[in-house]
Amino acid sequence: MKVIRCIDQTGAVVTAAIEADGRARKIEGDLYGHYTITKTVVEVQEQLAPIVPKAILCVGLNYRRHAEETGAELPRYPILFMKSPSSLQDPLKPIVIPQYLKSDKVDYECELAVVIGKATKNVSEDEALHHVFGYTAANDVSARDWQKHAGGGQWCRGKTFDTFCPLGPVLVTQEEIKDPQNLRIRTLINGETFQDSNTKDMIFSVAQLIAFLSGSTTLEPGTVILTGTPAGVGMARVPKRWLVEGDTVSIDIEGIGMLTNPVLNETL
Repeated sequence: MKVIRCIDQTGAVVTAAIEADGRARKIEGDLYGHYTITKTVVEVQEQLAPIVPKAILCVGLNYRRHAEETGAELPRYPILFMKSPSSLQDPLKPIVIPQYLKSDKVDYECELAVVIGKATKNVSEDEALHHVFGYTAANDVSARDWQKHAGGGQWCRGKTFDTFCPLGPVLVTQEEIKDPQNLRIRTLINGETFQDSNTKDMIFSVAQLIAFLSGSTTLEPGTVILTGTPAGVGMARVPKRWLVEGDTVSIDIEGIGMLTNPVLNETL
């Protein structure tokens, strides 16, 4: 099942399932519990991020070639940081480059996002994928100046500005993604490919990440896990490639689709 969240013809925010014929049918009930796909056809006026996350957990340096391009040693354990839920952005809405806390080193990062479907704590690797509701595409937008030099040694300041976590365009339920460790994943800027990899290059698999993150910690339904980015980020390129106003960034993941956002400067 492919799930969207949108504004419908009445102006209401609804969740809907995309049918084989392309029509969207309204979902009623609890997406992580009991829900029903109704016969009501939704006329999508504006597409939103497919869910509003309970929390956004992020993993750094989780692709081998990305670790190599940054000169970092392979981590012994997953590297965890967090984004605020207020960093969420919808498909086709702008990534906004900070001007108040000014940044001129805003980077793109295509990532497979995992959505937890039920309360998960101390789960084993073998059982971990059974706790996944679905998958979507994410852009872990990063202000590298605030991440690397001005964030007090922590990554969160550079990672959690408003609009720095686009999600979408759809949430694909876990039964449709047979193997999350074999998906092509790309970033395109203005139509040109800048990242092109496969999730098989992950250091820690999706199952390993869920097992680690749920250790002595409850992952609530609706928790989003960003699983790391592959090689090709702007920071590591020669010359460096930062996002600028006027760019259009697309994250394309096999089996999920393309998440596209324009880039604008913050208006003060």
